[in-house]
Amino acid sequence: MDIASFIGIISGVALIIISILLNGSLTTYIDVPSLMITIGGTIASTLISYPLSKVLDSFKVMKFIFFNKPVNNSEVIKQIVSLANTARREGLLALEDIAENLEDPYLKKGILLVVDGTDPELIRNIMETELDFLEDRHKQSQGVFETFATFAPAFGMIGTLIGLINMLKNLNDPSKVGPGMAVALITTFYGSLMAYLVFLPMARKLSYLTKQETLQKELMLEGILSIQSGENPRIIEEKLKAFLSPKVRELYDRATSQAGEGELNVTKG
Repeated sequence: MDIASFIGIISGVALIIISILLNGSLTTYIDVPSLMITIGGTIASTLISYPLSKVLDSFKVMKFIFFNKPVNNSEVIKQIVSLANTARREGLLALEDIAENLEDPYLKKGILLVVDGTDPELIRNIMETELDFLEDRHKQSQGVFETFATFAPAFGMIGTLIGLINMLKNLNDPSKVGPGMAVALITTFYGSLMAYLVFLPMARKLSYLTKQETLQKELMLEGILSIQSGENPRIIEEKLKAFLSPKVRELYDRATSQAGEGELNVTKG
């Protein structure tokens, strides 16, 4: 679960509601026709821009934004080093049973291709193609969210214009000018809220998650090809550590060092 996404949405809405209540009433900001113009218009324009299936897919991706599993490249490196040790001791065929229990389908597929004796260049092509399609799928959903964010303020402005036109019709009654202006501006408020609190942040988060997932898959691919070429597990580990940030690399080295000392103490005991 991505706590940051929940905190961002809930705290953003809560702070806006509190600021409204401190200066007036929440009911002042509720206007059904304005909601229909802003939400309905934004959805209609997005449906014109993308096929229905892509729009529906983007709603499914929302679940990924809020309930994604944190990327842990350190654990992946340990997993690959363990696979490399097994391959070095017992041969590549020994990886077949282990691969069946691997949780990540991308790593599982790569290891099974190695076990099958697939040419390294073909493995790279297959895995990179899969990675390209994964990026394309995420970019399409990101594009849908960015389209929502583009159209929402525009329909907010259209709603404001409609409200202003209706207000100008009642200029002979000064008592209706102020309330009319307030209602007209509500659509701009709705459009800005949808764009800058919901859809643009979602597009940015999806872009970030895509980069993290792509980096992890590239790490896996390098590990898979290194195992196939029979490289020393220690060399593979050092090579894959280049994918970690300096801080994460330091934590990884500290954790593996402590684990090594623990094993040594157990052996002495």
